[in-house]
Amino acid sequence: MNVTSATPESIGQVRQELREWLAECAVRARGFVRNPVAEYRRWVENTGFDYPVSMVVLVDLMMLTISGISFAQRVAAGYPPGGLALAALALIVLTGPPCVILNFPPRPALLAVLTMASVALFLAQPVSFDIAPLVLIIITGEIAAITRTVIGTAVGVAMFAELLLFRAQGHADGVAFPWFALGILFGWFTGQLLNYQRRYLYQERDYQHMRALQAAGEERRRIAREVHDVIAHSLSVTLLHVTAARHALQTDQDVDEAVDALADAERVGRQAMADIRRTVGLLDGHPAPLRPEPGLDDIEDLVADFVRAGMRIEFRATGDPSQISPGLGLAIYRICQESLANIAKHAPGAQAEMRILLHARHIDLIVRNTLPAGTRARPGRGMGVSGMRQRLAVLGGTLAAGIEDEHWQVCARIPTTGQFPCLAAAEQGLRSVLTTMSHKPLTTMSHKPQQEGV
Repeated sequence: MNVTSATPESIGQVRQELREWLAECAVRARGFVRNPVAEYRRWVENTGFDYPVSMVVLVDLMMLTISGISFAQRVAAGYPPGGLALAALALIVLTGPPCVILNFPPRPALLAVLTMASVALFLAQPVSFDIAPLVLIIITGEIAAITRTVIGTAVGVAMFAELLLFRAQGHADGVAFPWFALGILFGWFTGQLLNYQRRYLYQERDYQHMRALQAAGEERRRIAREVHDVIAHSLSVTLLHVTAARHALQTDQDVDEAVDALADAERVGRQAMADIRRTVGLLDGHPAPLRPEPGLDDIEDLVADFVRAGMRIEFRATGDPSQISPGLGLAIYRICQESLANIAKHAPGAQAEMRILLHARHIDLIVRNTLPAGTRARPGRGMGVSGMRQRLAVLGGTLAAGIEDEHWQVCARIPTTGQFPCLAAAEQGLRSVLTTMSHKPLTTMSHKPQQEGV
């Protein structure tokens, strides 16, 4: 590398950076003259300490006011105005507006040195009722509020040592000395409180960010489950209708039956598209058209869709559905929808049976179907069973799925809330008595297909 040729380039680069920095400082100086509060706000935001701008401005004004009064005290006492007092005042001024104009971040060591030097110059010219040591109290609190506890404590000890030194030389008021010493301790304590509050604020922001991420992830999973349930149901029913139409055209040449099956497939597809648009619309934040979520009363229509598509389903529900909340009703509906869609997908032509038992303190849902010949139990890789378990886990329910007595069976239990055990037992007993007296269940719904499976 040629050092001789590189040195002028380096010097030119340094000069260019210096000119740019001076130009930026000139812009900030003009902005400070026009609107000092705005420049203070920009400077405070750049420091990253998150203290109110009014607090920072108030601290600097207090420092300048106390220094100005201390300067006036020495001029009134007969000291030359252009001597140590003016230099002390200039040092205090350097800790305020120049840092804003030059865009210097607050450095604890620099603030401590400038302040201690300023107070030393003031105390070198003792006066009666001197208030110059108040600057030590303020700067101790300021440094303790922006730095670590060890550094803040060291600065407080240094401030007290300086005050003690001038007290030993007789340059500090002996009556006010204990109050100044207590003031330094109070300033350090106040700064520590502000510092801890600032740290807790950062910690709370991190926690809120984590909670927001968790909530967003949970919402995405919920929307994914909703979309999966809607698509699985609609595609299963549509495929059944299309298969029925193909079967009618190939075997029976029954055009009317094929047209009916295709019309049902079209209706289910349009309904599924509307449901998907409503669910996906939650992602963009725009208000979706108000439409009630499906619930317990819609399960009968759900079963009817699958029956019209050719599935053989025996459905029965017992109990009082009026006490079921919309959230529980939606969960039961989605589990029934997913279970029937899985039967249509994995066991076409199977005989299905679905039971909904509404008890006083819980809800039992049982969906089972016959297994096709040669079927083996294989763990699913999709979102079906896991999605149903996640949906029930939110409500405190449980779900079991597997082969039992040559049938594939899905059993779900969801606890209900809002009832005391004694009232639930009384309600269940009364319901049993009424059922026995009437010789029929409270609610019975049954669907038997009009045609055999495809």
